[in-house]
Amino acid sequence: MSQFRFTAADVARGVCRLLIHEGFSPILEFTLANGRRLDVCALGPDGTVLGVEIKVATADLKGDGKWPEYLEFVEHFYFAIPPGFPDELVPPDTGLIVADRYGGAIVRPSPVGQLHASRRKAVTLSFAKVAAERLAMSLEQVVEPALDFRSLPE
Repeated sequence: MSQFRFTAADVARGVCRLLIHEGFSPILEFTLANGRRLDVCALGPDGTVLGVEIKVATADLKGDGKWPEYLEFVEHFYFAIPPGFPDELVPPDTGLIVADRYGGAIVRPSPVGQLHASRRKAVTLSFAKVAAERLAMSLEQVVEPALDFRSLPE
């Protein structure tokens, strides 16, 4: 085990840096149509949908039975763990990323799943909508922190 303690935020930052370097556009905390929330969801330049579940505690990984429910919404699925985390605990039929706050590496490629065209369109549209709303909300915070744009008259 590593002498350093890593948080999920540290790993998320490194995963995002890695994915951007690989040509993907990531967002954090993306809710799927089945109500499950991916820690990181990313779109590739060709529309490929990639999902990442971050684990920084062995008990969390051992107790996680929900990850198979992500697979019907992504073509690539990875677990992301910090350096020093026992990677033998990660399910072998998933991709594996090792990351810290400065970057990451794909240690084991993800098997490629298939998405029906209508599912891909639905996930892509939801992704775009979430990303656009988050950008608009972040701009509102910068321009006028006390203003809640949802309370404005239409």
